[in-house]
Amino acid sequence: MTATAPVILQFGTSRFLQAHIDLFAHEARAAGQDVPPIVIVQTTDNPERARRLAGFADPAGFPVILRGLRNGQRDERTVQVRSVREGLSAAVDWDRLVTLATTAVTHIVSNTGDMGYAIAKPDRPAPGDGMVPASFCGMLTELLHRRWHADRPGVTLLPCELVARNGDTLRTAIVGLARDQHRDAGFVAWLERQCVWANTLVDRIVSEPLAPAGAVAEPYALWAIERQPGLTLPFTHLDIVLTDDLERFERLKLHILNLGHSWLAARWAAEGEPKDRTVRAALADPATRTALDRVMAQEVLPGFAARGMAEAAQDYITTTLERFANPFLDHRLADIFGGHAAKIDKRIGGFVRWVDGSGVTVAMPELRALAAGAA
Repeated sequence: MTATAPVILQFGTSRFLQAHIDLFAHEARAAGQDVPPIVIVQTTDNPERARRLAGFADPAGFPVILRGLRNGQRDERTVQVRSVREGLSAAVDWDRLVTLATTAVTHIVSNTGDMGYAIAKPDRPAPGDGMVPASFCGMLTELLHRRWHADRPGVTLLPCELVARNGDTLRTAIVGLARDQHRDAGFVAWLERQCVWANTLVDRIVSEPLAPAGAVAEPYALWAIERQPGLTLPFTHLDIVLTDDLERFERLKLHILNLGHSWLAARWAAEGEPKDRTVRAALADPATRTALDRVMAQEVLPGFAARGMAEAAQDYITTTLERFANPFLDHRLADIFGGHAAKIDKRIGGFVRWVDGSGVTVAMPELRALAAGAA
């Protein structure tokens, strides 16, 4: 099958991807880079998300409003994002999706939610002719198999799900499903050797969607991507960081930003504060701000210092507290409190265990008490 002009295939219609990857691609193109257009794929039957597909096809693009603080000053601007060429529904446009996968795709981006790598039971056997797989992993396995069968080169996959080692995890899921479906050994080898599965970390708070497409987000953004042989990116951007130490970025986000959110949610729940209380409102309360500053300075920072990351942690704490105080962001503590026990164990208990593993004794009385209470 003859190759056509390259495209980036994006699985997921989320407001996060619109305000992050799609925005990055638009800004890279505006800076003069030759960036392939993005084709967005809706993998579910969610009618609300289906309405976004028409917005993605609008040649005028969609707005991303950036609002927040930078160095204590209000920063607000709107970007009309034109990096997306079209939106497809996997259920309706499967044949079109197969054609793109076998002729044009060079990179695949995804953000399919917490359960995105779960494999639907109907996808365990290989799909029959004309059948559309039910899950993201089922779709990706079938599309990659069609590409391999067309004798096309491997692709680079840049997953953005908030899963540790997300590239490795996605590769394991797809290779495992291919084997369970008794696919050709040559295809499995192609997946493992010809495709590049990048581990990445994304960091940006996207507060609300716009209709039919677009989003409101904070100015701060990071896409950290782990270097590996054969990795090529579809574009460069000031907020994209190639790194040999992805764990460093993961720890900073998990044990400062996410830890801070869960600490605030725990205080909110314990004190019975208003149900609609936001992170911004919590930081505007002097007692809460003083207590959070104390935890960051006396427990979090010494913990990172025990791991040789004091300077990076101090910088990230400063940035995080400014992000929390964003005057435009309505981030409800009730939403953060969902799945609280598991979050406390991962964000705070995980931090305590990580610091203790350094061999340096760090007191951290408040964090230890929170972790023990959730155990």
